[in-house]
Amino acid sequence: MILTVTPNPSLDRTYEVPSLDRGEVIRATGERMDPGGKGVNVSRAVAAAGQRTVAVLPLGGAPGALVADLLDAQGIEVAPVPVAGATRSNIALAEADGVLTKINAPGPELSGAERELLLETVRQQSGDAAWIACCGSLPRGLAPSWYAELVARTHAAGARIALDTSGPALLEALRERPDVVKPNAEELAGAVGRPLATVGDAVKAAEELRAMGARAVLASLGADGQLLVSDGGAWFGSARVDAVRSNVGAGDSSLAGFLIAGGSGPDALASAVAHGAAAVQLPGSVMPTPGDLDPAAVTVTAEVPADRVLKEPVS
Repeated sequence: MILTVTPNPSLDRTYEVPSLDRGEVIRATGERMDPGGKGVNVSRAVAAAGQRTVAVLPLGGAPGALVADLLDAQGIEVAPVPVAGATRSNIALAEADGVLTKINAPGPELSGAERELLLETVRQQSGDAAWIACCGSLPRGLAPSWYAELVARTHAAGARIALDTSGPALLEALRERPDVVKPNAEELAGAVGRPLATVGDAVKAAEELRAMGARAVLASLGADGQLLVSDGGAWFGSARVDAVRSNVGAGDSSLAGFLIAGGSGPDALASAVAHGAAAVQLPGSVMPTPGDLDPAAVTVTAEVPADRVLKEPVS
């Protein structure tokens, strides 16, 4: 079982539009409504793969009730933490050329009692978890040190934890040595405070995160592929993608694929790349099923192309 923790979940509405023209009436060609939040997406991807998952998340108001109903319909066990504020609603506009514009609401502010209840719910649900995946931004009311506290409590209970967050919350959590951190290129550059122009730059940045405490780094480099740096070495993975339809949740699908395959080594990286590549070819934040995966399109190598210039360098 993979337990996910999403401190700031959302109700996500995705509209497919031909193009985004400011000040004009835009007629959508497709629309979806999904439960959102990075940890929620990990649970959705795990469930789509036919594996058991439990989602811990604070829920409030009518949007929160709808998120719980949508997750239940997808076969995901929900461990809700009732909160006074309403769960946020987000909007994504997906253009025909693959450009995505997202409008994310701030979400409710959690009280001290709600903060403690969230931590206690994780403890209660984590007994038989192979992995705990903690993902996304922190809502108002949770200090940047909250993830660090969660990592410490998880390790004290003997469980493994994967962390997908950024900024001060990531940096503070590193001191508690999370088992895996999963930044994208922008988050990786932000953590080390310098731009990334090549795959080699990304490797060096990942090694710095390991020096700061991360036991392994799974870095998403967008169209360039993914990178895994751990005690066992460094590997680079990429996949052929015929057409990008939406990248909403693609990184979360990658993390799910990585954890489903054991959470370490090149085979887990190959699974991460396959899941991410399948996700970007699906509409909205649809998560891939095993039938959507194309393992033959994935390449993983220990010969990391350090000199390769990133298609999307981070300044």
